[in-house]
Amino acid sequence: MSSPDPQVRAARNLADPSPESKPTKNRPGSRGPVVAVTGAATGVGALLTAHLAASDEIRHVIAMDERRGDVPEATWHTLDVRDPAIAEKMRGADVVVHLALDLDLETDPAARTAYNVRGTQTVLTAAAAVGVRRVVLCTSAMVYGALPDNDIPLSEDAELRATAEATGVGDLLEIERLGRRAPRAHPGLDVTVVRPTVLVGGTDTALTRYFESPRLLVVAGSRPAWQFCHVDDLVTALEYAALERIDGEFAVGCDGWLEQEQVEELSGVRRMELPSAVALGAAARLHRIGLTPSPAGDLAYTMHPWVVSVSRLHDAGWRPRWTNEEVLAALLEEVEGRHTVAGRRLGRKDATAAGAAGATVALLGTAALVRRARKARRRF
Repeated sequence: MSSPDPQVRAARNLADPSPESKPTKNRPGSRGPVVAVTGAATGVGALLTAHLAASDEIRHVIAMDERRGDVPEATWHTLDVRDPAIAEKMRGADVVVHLALDLDLETDPAARTAYNVRGTQTVLTAAAAVGVRRVVLCTSAMVYGALPDNDIPLSEDAELRATAEATGVGDLLEIERLGRRAPRAHPGLDVTVVRPTVLVGGTDTALTRYFESPRLLVVAGSRPAWQFCHVDDLVTALEYAALERIDGEFAVGCDGWLEQEQVEELSGVRRMELPSAVALGAAARLHRIGLTPSPAGDLAYTMHPWVVSVSRLHDAGWRPRWTNEEVLAALLEEVEGRHTVAGRRLGRKDATAAGAAGATVALLGTAALVRRARKARRRF
């Protein structure tokens, strides 16, 4: 299996540097771009910042987040991405990679949307104001929508048919809309959009939680297809965009895809098949009363295909280091010991009961949970 390079591995264990530590410019004589990264202290942003700081093709990295990360070669600025003062902090950058997004399942949806949309608006406006020539936005291949009539694979220029019914997808669609408008509002600013498939590697999403369940839920009559993207590959794809080796809108992920039967065979986890009305109805009710963080719309992405061609990256000379099989193995190792039913994380005691009774009981017992919640509300 592919292994991350040492700088990327180091970024996974972040520790704030001492206040006395001073950033040093990396390769000041390089002709490469100065790249600013938002959301640089955590997640993909931390991995990208470390990767770019180690690259001979990058002149310097400007790192921006609400706290400092552990990449001393970068110049760090601590601020909220929605703060208009960010314009001065990114002054001198050629490219901005915007990764300060909140897609946490547990975040209040209204607060999440306000942060994501306002942050993107601020970054685009600030970048244009200080002469940045390119902004790279990272959304998701989920914007194509998971639909039963989708081609396998979808073309990268396929119509975006997603709706706002799944976690964060409405935000991502709005971010892409802002990205399309920005070059018209700010001539001279280019916007590149990167759309990873099912992202794995230190991530927590409705799709990674799917593999934490005691049984893999399969909706009767559906035809799931799985295409993964390891964060290592996303980082190198973002580097390609920062180096302006590729532009426009493109997908990033493993070559090919896995059918549901292959996933079950490779994972060793058996399926639980339910009629569509039962599965979707249960998911909607559980979410409505606050028992699960995932809306019913998330379920569509486990039912219908949304596999995408990655030909544009291939044409630019990029190749994934990971295969779908390797990423699935890494995901299963990462979620080992976690227990989720219908998108809700369970404690050890609850997980034991769920494992013995099967996830079917949890879904089909929704009515009892609803009644219990309603009775509790009436008491207050």
